Amino acid sequence: MSAVFEGFEKQYCELSANLSKKCASANLLNGGFLNFEWERFESLEQKKQKISEIKAGLDEAEALIRKMDLEARALQPNIKAVLLAKLREYKSDLNNLKSEVKRIVSTNLNQAARDELLEAGLADTLAVSANQRDRLLMTTERLDNSSNRIKDSRKVMLETEELGVSLLQDLHQQRQSLLHADNTLNGVDNNVGKSKKILTNMTRRMNRNKWMIGGIIMVLVIVIALILYFKLAK
Repeated sequence: MSAVFEGFEKQYCELSANLSKKCASANLLNGGFLNFEWERFESLEQKKQKISEIKAGLDEAEALIRKMDLEARALQPNIKAVLLAKLREYKSDLNNLKSEVKRIVSTNLNQAARDELLEAGLADTLAVSANQRDRLLMTTERLDNSSNRIKDSRKVMLETEELGVSLLQDLHQQRQSLLHADNTLNGVDNNVGKSKKILTNMTRRMNRNKWMIGGIIMVLVIVIALILYFKLAK
C-alpha cells in the first residue's frame, strides 16, 4: 500500500464527513416561513455561506481524488487494482454529495421564490410574481446549463489526465524495453569481441603448428635422403 495514497485517502474521508455534516446543517436552515424579515434574511445568508463552503470542499475533494488516481496508477498492477476499486467508491460518494448539494441549491432557489411571492402585494403582484418566477426558472436553467458544462469540462479534463497517465506509462515501458535491448546488444558485442580474440589465437596457433609440422617434414625428408644416400654409396 502506498503511504502517499493513504495520506490522500485520510484527507478525503475527513473532508467527506465534514461535507456531509455541512449538507445536513444546510438542510436544517430550510425550515418553514419565518415571521420576521431580518430572521429570514439571516437564515438565507447563512445557507448561502454553507453552500459556498460545501462547493469549495467539493472542489478540494475532486482534487484529492485526482491525486489518488494518479498515485494508484503509478503502482504495481495488483496494488493498483485494489486502490482503483476503492477510488470508484470514493467517486460514487463524491457524486452523491454533488447531487445533495444540487438539491439543496434547488431548494434554496425555491425558498427564495416563495419568499418573494409572499413579500409581494395582493392585487397586482400576480403578474410580477409570474415574471419573477420566470426569471428564477431561467436563472435556474442557466445555472443548470453552466453546471452541466462545468461537469462536462471536468470530465474531459479527467479523461485527458487519464490519457496522459496512460501515455506516460507506455513511454516508461518503451524506455525499459530500449534499455534492456541496449544491455543485450552490449552483451552481444562483448561476446563477439571475446569470440574474435579466441579465433585470432586459434589462427595463430594453427599457423604456428603448420610451420612446426612443415619443419618436421623437412627434417624427415633430409634424414631419409641422407639414409638413402649412405646406403646407395655403400
